[in-house]
Amino acid sequence: MRAYKGVVENEVVVLIGAKLPEGTVVTVTVGEGELLRAKISSALNRPKKIRIKLRPMPGLTSERVPSEAQGHVPEPV
Repeated sequence: MRAYKGVVENEVVVLIGAKLPEGTVVTVTVGEGELLRAKISSALNRPKKIRIKLRPMPGLTSERVPSEAQGHVPEPV
């Protein structure tokens, strides 16, 4: 077993100066300090949520349209 230094770039671990064969199984160990720092920076750099509130406009109220069973069909205005 060997240890390699690496860095995470775009959510992918990049090993610096290591050429491993394709399909090599690796285990990544992260220190508690680095994990805590990554969680904090991720929370601070998270994109802000945009909340949109739809407000009804006066004059755009809906009317009750009688059903076809009653026989009355409204005329277009």
